[in-house]
Amino acid sequence: MHNTVVIIKKQLRDTVRNKTILIQFILFPLMTVIMENAVNIEGMQEHFFTRLFAVMYIGMAPLMATTAVISEEKEKNTLRVLLMADITPVQYLAGIGVYVWTICMLGAAVMSATLRAGERPVFLLFMGAGFILSILAGACIGILSKNQMTATSVSLPIMMVLAFAPMLSMFNKTIEKFSAVAYTQQIKLLIDRMSLADVSGTGTLILIGNALACILLFLLAYRKKGLE
Repeated sequence: MHNTVVIIKKQLRDTVRNKTILIQFILFPLMTVIMENAVNIEGMQEHFFTRLFAVMYIGMAPLMATTAVISEEKEKNTLRVLLMADITPVQYLAGIGVYVWTICMLGAAVMSATLRAGERPVFLLFMGAGFILSILAGACIGILSKNQMTATSVSLPIMMVLAFAPMLSMFNKTIEKFSAVAYTQQIKLLIDRMSLADVSGTGTLILIGNALACILLFLLAYRKKGLE
């Protein structure tokens, strides 16, 4: 636990210095607050921008942040030094995961301020589940990538699909059919309903399938590459 906390503290210090990662955590919460208060169009769905940006936040911020942190530390050999300092791979990955999830949840809490009080716990629950899946996906890419450039080239198209497919599905039925298998699309549907009572069996199975796929890919990636 001590070593995991050390990793979390280290990442918090690095985040202040790394503006590229920092902007990913604050961009969507900031845009949500601004758009919700500045734009008011007749007939627009209530809390439209909160629902829209929430899913984009899930698909982009935790995935890109996790990928960037792991690939950067591998490339700069910082990770090798940490492992030589009696920090195990499990402790390191746990620290990175907790750090990214916590920062993202703080952003989600800011976004939830635009909702009614009764909707906030459910909203945060759905957001937290989505963050975990994106962190696992980001960890897979970071572990398999040799450097930051490779990690960015692999993560960017995945991020675009996860973040923007749910938005595009609102306007295109074909995209909606294909994006239905993505966890971000299912979480979008849950956030739109904002109720645990409306969770469907099909959606739950898709989310479980995505979770199992992310865990399996993570285990295969770690078994193949480790944290070398």
